[in-house]
Amino acid sequence: MSEPGETSGSGRDRLRELLDAVLEGADDGVPRTLTQMAGDAFTSPFHFNRLLSRGAGEPPVAMRRRVMLERAAWQLQRGGTVTDAAWAAGYESVEGFSRAYTKAFGHPPSTAAVSHWLPAPNGIHFHPPESLWVDSQEQVLSPLTEQLVMHDLDDTTALLGLAKGLPAEVVAGVRLPGHVVLEWDGPEESIGQVLEATVWSKECWVASIEGLSMPVRNRSDDVATLAERHEAVGARWLAVVRDIERRGAWEDRLIDALCEPPESFQIGSVIAHVLTYAAHRRLLARMMLRMAGVEVDRGDPIEWLRGRRGEVPSA
Repeated sequence: MSEPGETSGSGRDRLRELLDAVLEGADDGVPRTLTQMAGDAFTSPFHFNRLLSRGAGEPPVAMRRRVMLERAAWQLQRGGTVTDAAWAAGYESVEGFSRAYTKAFGHPPSTAAVSHWLPAPNGIHFHPPESLWVDSQEQVLSPLTEQLVMHDLDDTTALLGLAKGLPAEVVAGVRLPGHVVLEWDGPEESIGQVLEATVWSKECWVASIEGLSMPVRNRSDDVATLAERHEAVGARWLAVVRDIERRGAWEDRLIDALCEPPESFQIGSVIAHVLTYAAHRRLLARMMLRMAGVEVDRGDPIEWLRGRRGEVPSA
């Protein structure tokens, strides 16, 4: 078998065949599993995932999901309904489609996208009406930055999901009396306070980067409210980081007028600051959840990435 990107002795373009298997049936709106895609490429799911990830720099399930969302954005730009776009993209509900779209584009599907293209590590995009376009000059987040940002967002979502199942008194219960992570953020003595500070940090910094007024902090540790806040700010945070990468603005400086007095920050250091303390708080939340008798995983990005790619964990 030829390596991805190579042409075999029979003149076959193996990478093109793999891409065809990923996008097969994209116009019928029927979801396809990794096993189904691999079957069309006459290979096992493991090898299909490995070959395409190596040849195109993106796992097949993630690529199909992204290209389908790009097509949905194009359909919406042309006046299509959210319901029709959701069905055509293979989603079983408008709510699920709206969450995925908002996370990907940084705004809900009711707001028109400036471009229907999403960042792609391989420059492969949906090209209307039913084709692909390869942008050879595209610059996107480095794999490391993308993994750090997405792991933080997904892991916070998972922790909020665990906390949702707990009684309010357990969420608000003091686990570490007097504990403070950063003095300006206030006490973080409970599960609820730690999760709220995790969400608030992004809300605060996104407002600064976007040039908005300081948001009013809602210190409520109601987990349903926190989950809504995280979903909203998470999409904006991802869009902000991707825009910084696209513009190569890591060395730019932010004059933060929300501080008293105003301070100057290097953009790259701001992103590192948010990710560093988010990681610390996620581990802190895990410790508190265990103290409350809740079973929780390790939050290991290695295990997260394997799960995201559909890989079978090693023994």
